[in-house]
Amino acid sequence: MVKVTVDGIVVDVAPGSSALQACEAAGKEIPRFCYHERLSVAGNCRMCLVEVSGGRKPVASCGFPISNGMQIFTDTEVVRRARRAVMEFLLINHPLDCPICDQGGECDLQDQAFGYGADHSRYRENKRAVTDKYLGPLVKTVMTRCIQCTRCIRFSTEVAGVPELGGVSRGENLEITNYVEKALTSELSGNLIDICPVGALTSQPYAFSARPWELKRTDSIDVCDAVGTNIVMQARGASVLRIVPRINDEVNEEWLADKGRFVVDGFRRRRLDRPWVRVDGKLQPAGWADAFSLIATRLKGVPGARIGAIAGDMCDAESLMALKDLMDMLGSPNIDCRQDGARYDTSRRDFYTFNTGIAGIDAADALLIVGSIPRQEAPVLNARIRRRFVDAGRGKFPIAMIGAPNADPTYTADVLGEGPDTLAKLAAGELPFAEVLANAKNPMIIVGHGALTRPDGPAIAKACWDLAVQAGAIRPDWHGFNVLHTAASRMAGLDLGLVPGAQGRDVAGMLGGGVDVLWLMGADEFAVQDIGPDTFVIYQGHHGDAGAARADVILPGVLYAEKPGTYTNTEGRVQRAFRAVMPPGDAREDWRILRAFSEVAGRKLPYDTIEALRARMAQAHPAYGQAEHTRLGATDTTPPQAGSVAVAATPFHPVIADYYLTHAVCRASPTMETCSGIYVRPAIEAAE
Repeated sequence: MVKVTVDGIVVDVAPGSSALQACEAAGKEIPRFCYHERLSVAGNCRMCLVEVSGGRKPVASCGFPISNGMQIFTDTEVVRRARRAVMEFLLINHPLDCPICDQGGECDLQDQAFGYGADHSRYRENKRAVTDKYLGPLVKTVMTRCIQCTRCIRFSTEVAGVPELGGVSRGENLEITNYVEKALTSELSGNLIDICPVGALTSQPYAFSARPWELKRTDSIDVCDAVGTNIVMQARGASVLRIVPRINDEVNEEWLADKGRFVVDGFRRRRLDRPWVRVDGKLQPAGWADAFSLIATRLKGVPGARIGAIAGDMCDAESLMALKDLMDMLGSPNIDCRQDGARYDTSRRDFYTFNTGIAGIDAADALLIVGSIPRQEAPVLNARIRRRFVDAGRGKFPIAMIGAPNADPTYTADVLGEGPDTLAKLAAGELPFAEVLANAKNPMIIVGHGALTRPDGPAIAKACWDLAVQAGAIRPDWHGFNVLHTAASRMAGLDLGLVPGAQGRDVAGMLGGGVDVLWLMGADEFAVQDIGPDTFVIYQGHHGDAGAARADVILPGVLYAEKPGTYTNTEGRVQRAFRAVMPPGDAREDWRILRAFSEVAGRKLPYDTIEALRARMAQAHPAYGQAEHTRLGATDTTPPQAGSVAVAATPFHPVIADYYLTHAVCRASPTMETCSGIYVRPAIEAAE
């Protein structure tokens, strides 16, 4: 450690730190615009000037390296005058349009002008004006407000890995632009809004909707993928108006994927807000008592083997537990949370978990991706892979992929082959990457659902496990076998036992008349049209999508923004979300619906409160009773069971056809529909 004195305070900081970091360690606030903790240092705004003992002039603290015994002064007359001068130059061309700027109230320029600027301006000349740029349907630009901090350029290049922004001209004429006018193609483009310190880049869908001080903030979890991104729901009245990321270095750092951010305008569209029952082929509104009575009547005399349940991809763990218990009460072994038909060995948790943890990517030194496109399936996780690749330097973090030959992962990756037969070649040492895995200290293998949703999925999982054992990736201090899930509810469903029991049917087995009564809880992502014509369907969910269109009874559930809930991400981390707004109409929390129906059916579930239900979850799986998430290595290298299935040579195919329309809320969102029309459909048409 290096000793540095900041305004008379002695602090120990790590070698290689900057003067700004030393000042923060001493508790001193240093203003900045261009500096960002997760981006490279640019040093071009000069707002972070400080004095250093022995120096002839103030220095930019963000890029000034410390040395042992250095003395730094952050509040001298010279520093104050320098900061006022910098602020005066920044405001020379900045428009005074704060009353109509969406950044108002959370603008760094406003705050720092008040704290460090002068109370008047000496500038009398005309201000410059800059033409606004088109960046797509998500990010709105008012480039006259830009102060050329270049945060957006560095983010798109370094974090998102899509270098579409840059600067042209110099000095006062510098403009941030995308060179060729087209929509940004990154799945992380919404983060540009967060990192812009002024109102140059704001949210297009949120424009002129509200002021930040009008919004109520509620901590929640993004359920649009399985990463478990920590978010903040910002609501006014009965509507969520905006979703922004919440810092969690172990999961998402401070980034949020575009789908999780901009899907918010789908919350109130196509909502189910009252029970419905089908009479003479047509759905008609009904009361809760009538709907429950009809279901209970239909269930009378139906054996448990002819009753089935399918859980959707956005369900909370409480609802999954209640559905599992209800099916057990009805004597049904036919329950499944795997709408996509994925196959796992659920006898051990590490067979279906991202075992290194998301933060464990930082410690890996070689990576093999099998049957997955992380950029589409988990954009925030993909950004961490890219950061590891960039930090290590080109070629020092070797990455290889099997499948997806035409995908652009935003980092350099060798495509070893298109099908699972490549795994046998790796195990036999026939490919150069086999030596890379063998020589790596902490090798990592990511298995995606492009592999696990195939008929030979169990055999592929076993082959990947065996390869990990061969490479030394499964040991007490490191578990390099990782399954990357795509559904937010999948880990909790597997933990709590929402898989077919003895003689039970999976999703495919329940279709085509496999059961007489089918309970769908938010399940729309399977071949609903294949449900048998004589099957009685109960749909419990929040949006009128494919499942509701087929239902005989509709029970209105609530959205993740409208209930407290527990969600388990792909690494097995159990996280809690809280209610941001109240649900519309007669909609109720899913577990409460199941609890109320169980009493009508004469099979009352043994809990009346969410606390009692969570105690039941902890009883079903120990992870739901732990205060903190723990990551452990592996002591048992026994592979997952594959049965008699053999690995086929068929190439892997992506599991996501349209990133922006993967679930019912997305399909109800005008913004996501617009994004699909801009990004996805033209590519599909061009391929055809």
